[in-house]
Order: sequence, then C-alpha cells, then structure tokens
Amino acid sequence: MIYILAGDIRTGKTTAVLNWANQRDDVDGWLCPDNENGKRCFLNVKSKVEYELEIESEVESTKVVSIGPFNFLRPAFKKANDYLISLTSENKRQYIIIDELGRLELNKEGLHTAAEDLIPKFLDEDTEHLILVVRNYLLDEIIEHYDISEYRILKKEDLKSLL
Repeated sequence: MIYILAGDIRTGKTTAVLNWANQRDDVDGWLCPDNENGKRCFLNVKSKVEYELEIESEVESTKVVSIGPFNFLRPAFKKANDYLISLTSENKRQYIIIDELGRLELNKEGLHTAAEDLIPKFLDEDTEHLILVVRNYLLDEIIEHYDISEYRILKKEDLKSLL
C-alpha cells in the first residue's frame, strides 16, 4: 500500500512522521529534517544516524545538485537511494519512508531512483507499506510522474491510525 503524506511547506510533515516512527519498530527509510544548523540532512529512520545533505555553497559541481537557493550533495542522495532500494529485499510487513518527493525528483534527481524502483512494487502490496512525503502543490504532479494509481492521502493526524 502506498500512503502519501501531503501538506504545505514547513507544516511539520517530517516531524510528524518522525514522532510516529519513533513509536514503532517496523519502520525504515529516510527523513529529511533540518539539523541544529538549520540545514537539511538525511536521518536514517532505523539507526537515527544523520548524514549531511544540504551545504552552504557549491563545491565541485559534479558532487552537488542545486534547486533554487539550495545545494545538496549528490553522494548523499546516492547513499539514500541505494539504502531505500535495498530495503525491499529485507523485512516484510514494514513501512518504508521516502521524505520527500519534490522538484528534484520530478527532474529525475534526488530520491528519484528509489521512488521509481519502489513505487511499482508497493502498488498492489498489502503487507508492506510505502509512505511518501509530498508538498500539497506538487501532489498531482508526483502522482502523475510516478504513475501512482492506488494510494491513500494522509494528513499528519492520520498517521496514528496506520496499523
């Protein structure tokens, strides 16, 4: 089953998923919170280890992908994509989180590789669940881009109702 947690920018989507995941032992994937320096990082849901993602200024252009004023490390996205793809061969009956799908993914950057690989595997799945975090204004584009035919839209408060 695919769940799409949709909400506006900076309304606590990531925090809500983190709080929900912290109460469970069957959740894995990546969250993209702000770290103590106000920069986005990757947080492994299972291990709670943070990885640098957003940087202040461009380094080698081959190692950075930029969108608007934000600069992100390509190697961090590679690590996240590889990890997410590896999860489908592991534990069953779990939730996998991809936070978040946005403009980068629509441009086939960021977490696009994992989303493209995982979404078809979860379309008809009843025992494993994929939670995608998406901004409201990109919801229709993401659904169309990844051809997501079966899904359930969630609000933050709906997370508590997930089995």
